[in-house]
Amino acid sequence: MAAGEELTLTGYIKHHLTNGQVRLTDDPNNLFMVLNVDTLAWSIGLGLIFLWIFKRAANKATLGVPGKMQCFIEMVVEFVDQNVKDTFHGKSRLIAPLALTIFVWVFLMNLMDLIPVDFLPTLAALVSGESWEVISSGQSHTYMKVVPTTDLNLTLAMGLGVFALIIFYSIRVKGVMGFVKELTLQPFNVKNPVIQAFFIPVNLVLELVTLFAKPISLALRLFGNLYAGELIFILIAAIGLFQLPLHFVWAVFHILVIVLQAFIFMMLTIVYLSMASTDH
Repeated sequence: MAAGEELTLTGYIKHHLTNGQVRLTDDPNNLFMVLNVDTLAWSIGLGLIFLWIFKRAANKATLGVPGKMQCFIEMVVEFVDQNVKDTFHGKSRLIAPLALTIFVWVFLMNLMDLIPVDFLPTLAALVSGESWEVISSGQSHTYMKVVPTTDLNLTLAMGLGVFALIIFYSIRVKGVMGFVKELTLQPFNVKNPVIQAFFIPVNLVLELVTLFAKPISLALRLFGNLYAGELIFILIAAIGLFQLPLHFVWAVFHILVIVLQAFIFMMLTIVYLSMASTDH
């Protein structure tokens, strides 16, 4: 917030919903040369934590009586593996590890939503050298969003990653011409070649809309649910001293959203890749 600006509810919300950014160019209108460093730092950091936890559990795995951590990791792996077996009908060694990575990584990023909204941004401001008086007055220039999935850039990037895999598996299984035929000869497929020629552009438009809607819907669903949840946490935090009871109640309910959104993103990815791997 600007120096001298009064701390209002609108300003408080805006401050918490603003990413910490680094510009790679002097042009203020060039949005493609801006890095949301908080999103990058937290998403990469949580990804590394995921790898460390699972690698450590794998190294300490035993055939005897397993420990609590090994039991928990095995339950997660078996849960994901069973969903892949029930949903994915092709053959690929990538899908199960991909599904496990998506589920755990998205869950960890969503889990950051349960941390009190003022804690980490205030800590970051203190580390950056700002005084407590400046921070409490609402004049802090340190911005930090600690929930990566409330950044549309990240969820769209993940959706585009799934989209690239859809294209890859479609061409790998069906070939280039098979993929083109899938886009042009359905859903309206008639035997008369003259009538079919009329329906080809119609089919192409419908199938392209369906194809591009998959990554966009993945990204917007995850972003929308977590952004709304974070906004409610911010509104609760704005109450002040009496925020803890409401924060606890909303956090208990929000745990369901956190797990459910990670599960939905994983399952839709499996379903989309299963459809791409099916040769009609």
